[in-house]
Amino acid sequence: MKELISANNLHKSFGSLRAVNGVTLRVNAGEVVGFLGPNGAGKTTTMRMLTGFLDPSLGSVSLAGFVLVDNPIAARQAFGYLPEGAPAYPDMTVREYLQFIARARGIASAQIAARISDVAGRVHLRGVMDQVIETLSKGFKRRVGIAQAIIHDPPILIMDEPTDGLDPNQKHEVRELIRTMGSTKAIVLSTHILEEVEAVCTRAVVISAGRVVFDGTPAEFEAKAPASVTRNRMDYVFRQLTSVTAEVSQ
Repeated sequence: MKELISANNLHKSFGSLRAVNGVTLRVNAGEVVGFLGPNGAGKTTTMRMLTGFLDPSLGSVSLAGFVLVDNPIAARQAFGYLPEGAPAYPDMTVREYLQFIARARGIASAQIAARISDVAGRVHLRGVMDQVIETLSKGFKRRVGIAQAIIHDPPILIMDEPTDGLDPNQKHEVRELIRTMGSTKAIVLSTHILEEVEAVCTRAVVISAGRVVFDGTPAEFEAKAPASVTRNRMDYVFRQLTSVTAEVSQ
């Protein structure tokens, strides 16, 4: 499958704090990568560099064949981004906001209504389309964030905690949507929920103290637990990987 995301040796420092320390990540079309790590590991900083919201201190990013620093517009057109908190204009209705995003994404005027109807159906927003965003529940705001990320049907999706704030049924719906889209797109999603990795991801990448400490399939991840561990095997491996790295970095 075609390589759509290529991040090479990413570093990011904020003063004396080195938040990301040599992360390399490659994602092909048809892959859903679960990006894991404890709080402060560098996940969100890495995702912001992948999307051009932060410039790396060192390293490079290519998206759909476009080097981000050389072709920023073409590279940005290739992805949809669900950031942490899913910010949106609170005084707009859902419909107005998605119309604004569609125009900003360059969707032809004649196609905007159809695209909005499609994504509203896929993330179950049709009942709140004319409701002001600031009046929505956290779960519905998250769905609006997902809708804006996929409205232009990009080949790449980068999603920071896509199921955060959703109830169990909503989590299941979003996971099914990601699984379906993941058959053709390159998707990177950060999560704290290990069962989500098992449910939707084809690969797991674990970052700790700004470094990649594991990159493999969910089955390979779970297999790193000793045979004596029979319950919560992924959680056990995650804790071992991140605790060792944290100790080394101190």
